Amino acid sequence: MLVERYVLGDLQTNCWIVQDEADGLLVVIDPAAEAERLLRALADRPVSQVVLTHSHFDHLGAASAVLDATHAPLLIHELDAQRVTSAGADGTGAAIFGYSDTAPAPDRILSDGDTIVSGELSLKVLHTPGHTKGGICLLGEGHLFSGDTLFAGSVGRTDFPGGDTAELQRSIGTKLAILPDETVVHPGHGPETTIGRERRTNPFFPRA
Repeated sequence: MLVERYVLGDLQTNCWIVQDEADGLLVVIDPAAEAERLLRALADRPVSQVVLTHSHFDHLGAASAVLDATHAPLLIHELDAQRVTSAGADGTGAAIFGYSDTAPAPDRILSDGDTIVSGELSLKVLHTPGHTKGGICLLGEGHLFSGDTLFAGSVGRTDFPGGDTAELQRSIGTKLAILPDETVVHPGHGPETTIGRERRTNPFFPRA
């Protein structure tokens, strides 16, 4: 697996491009903003799927442009699927902050335990509600793409519609804290980390 990181937009959101080394197929995770820059990075490489870790506007601003250019399907969890087409508080939340970002209706609805296959690359869907109702992480080959569920030293906000602090901590405790320490975490914002480092230092991780 090859992993590329692009920090995009006013909110410095991480977009992750994951490549299957066998045949070069790409999965784009959270095409946040700066569509022209992102399309230049993709160049003519084949994109098999575009995945949103959740429905917030700062993670999907370039989705329409990427989908139009690549003809790839858009994937998101079922509980956030209806939110992406509206900019209101019950949608992407963009209007709250003076933005208008939305995405097209998704082509595939994800559930916990689903597998996203791209060539020989396989990513397991972990439903991790708390930041939003339909927040997900993607796990494969020792890598976790955590969206806004988990950051280095912190977690995503829970004071937006659909957020729930207790639910987020349950998600971390039941889905992420059980992963091996060496699992590399690629978050929605900020630097990469590992599960082991977060187990030792993150106040939102469960304590024995």
